[in-house]
Amino acid sequence: MSALAAELDGIDLGDQRLNRRARQVLAKLGDKPTVSIPAACAGWSETRAVYRLFDQEQVTAEAVLAPHIACTLKRIGAHPRVLCIEDTSELDYTGKPSMQGLGPLNLETRQGLYLHPTLAVTPERLCLGLLNVHRWVREPGSLGQDKDPNRPLEEKESVRWVDGYRQVDELAEQLPDTRLAYVADREADIYDLFVEAPCPEFAADWLVRGQHDRVLANGKTLRQHLAEAPVLTETTFERPASHGVKARTVHQQIRTVRVTLPAPHRPDRILPDVEITAILATEPHPPAGEEPVEWLLLTNLLVDTPAQALEKLQWYLCRWQIEVFFRILKTGCRIEKLQLEKLERLEPALAFYMIVAWRVLFLTMLGRECPEMPCDVVFATAEWHAVYIVTERKPPPDTPPTLDCMVRMIASLGGFLGRKSDGFPGPQTLWIGLQRAADFVLAMEAQRGVGEGRYG
Repeated sequence: MSALAAELDGIDLGDQRLNRRARQVLAKLGDKPTVSIPAACAGWSETRAVYRLFDQEQVTAEAVLAPHIACTLKRIGAHPRVLCIEDTSELDYTGKPSMQGLGPLNLETRQGLYLHPTLAVTPERLCLGLLNVHRWVREPGSLGQDKDPNRPLEEKESVRWVDGYRQVDELAEQLPDTRLAYVADREADIYDLFVEAPCPEFAADWLVRGQHDRVLANGKTLRQHLAEAPVLTETTFERPASHGVKARTVHQQIRTVRVTLPAPHRPDRILPDVEITAILATEPHPPAGEEPVEWLLLTNLLVDTPAQALEKLQWYLCRWQIEVFFRILKTGCRIEKLQLEKLERLEPALAFYMIVAWRVLFLTMLGRECPEMPCDVVFATAEWHAVYIVTERKPPPDTPPTLDCMVRMIASLGGFLGRKSDGFPGPQTLWIGLQRAADFVLAMEAQRGVGEGRYG
């Protein structure tokens, strides 16, 4: 069985047969993530077995993800600092009107659900795994309720950001040798989240992109304070292409201030004032016709030096990893194409595919961070043997190749050319190569079976 299936070694579905079947299903879906479930399976009987697994009451998304999350925590323990990155993505099943249990998205006519995972990522952008996944379906007629200022936070969808920080904070107590930092985008700019860490010495840190220009006690806004602050440092980086925006070089100036945010009025509670650090990264001279790249970041941490400011900026840039994760899920694993009849089947299937997407992202970055690591740490012997034989056209060596070599071999099966200008393989060539590698493993097993007289 593939190394991917080891993520479910500790699964407990109340029945050993179901546990075994779950590991087999994860291996199957990981081998062919871009095709339908029937195409990933060997015939109708195996396909029915997958659907029967999804139909079992005890096979929930939480039960499937639990052993993977336990593996994630073990990986986190090996790092002194880990970022817990959270974001939301909609899953659109409007074209599948027969699927039961869905709700409206941004329009009543669009149907689907929302996925809100937390990824554990090192500051070097190595994705260690999932920590939590929140899923929800909107009730018909509920659009716009989050904008009601009189509605309690606990009744709004936006409470997921505060809950996400609370869960990370609870994990911080279990990981005394690792400092956790919660990282989120503008939707998480919620005052209630900022007051969740009463004891910075033991609580998880947080870094949130700001969207509100709050008025401080002296009558000035937060941005006015930042505009008056001196430039602490400058930075240059390459912004990747996304959503029709071209990739380009960005040069920013960084200013920071330490301020106290006055507590907002709450009809049901009294909140304390909170001291935070605000970081403003501005692009004073963007290219002609381009919008300047500007970020307002808020954090509980002190930021007094250029190195500290640049570190927080790099943390926020790591948030791009969860965007890549969503792209792997949707474009690579094609989860919005799943042909399942009801939400109770869809949710455990999504859990399997999220583990698959994590592994692709993990291998993409692990090869960059630990290129000299032996490849058998993350690949089963049958996997790397098959890839080596096909790509090198000779028997595999006694000593496993490095992870860097193996990742490049696998990516070459997905179209990666390996030229000097190509850099390191990306997720797309890697997930295509992993599928082809699985076919080669199957072919080699079949060939051995013929030689041993098992067939015929």
